[in-house]
Amino acid sequence: MQRTDPDIDSVEELGALRGLLEHRVRLAICVLLSAHDSMSYSRLKQVLGETDGSLGTHLRKLEDSGHLVAEKSFRDRRPVTWYELTDRGRSSLNEHVANLAKLIDRAG
Repeated sequence: MQRTDPDIDSVEELGALRGLLEHRVRLAICVLLSAHDSMSYSRLKQVLGETDGSLGTHLRKLEDSGHLVAEKSFRDRRPVTWYELTDRGRSSLNEHVANLAKLIDRAG
């Protein structure tokens, strides 16, 4: 069996995956929001199957980092929170997905 040292680009790409979008729920939130103009908290909860506490924590981290914005409104006199991906969030998601694709390509 021939052994080789890892390509330095591979190590750098792995490092680029560390961070905010490394968690599956935060990545899923960004992917969903990239495909839709906005989504309500209740719809995100329904689609992702997360608890209120878990979803709220992940949304807050994404909001605090500038990856998404929240807007509160009312529907039938009930409060509704809508989430939208920011330009920063979209750029970060695109970069993350590109790095994932490179790693997957190397594995194949």
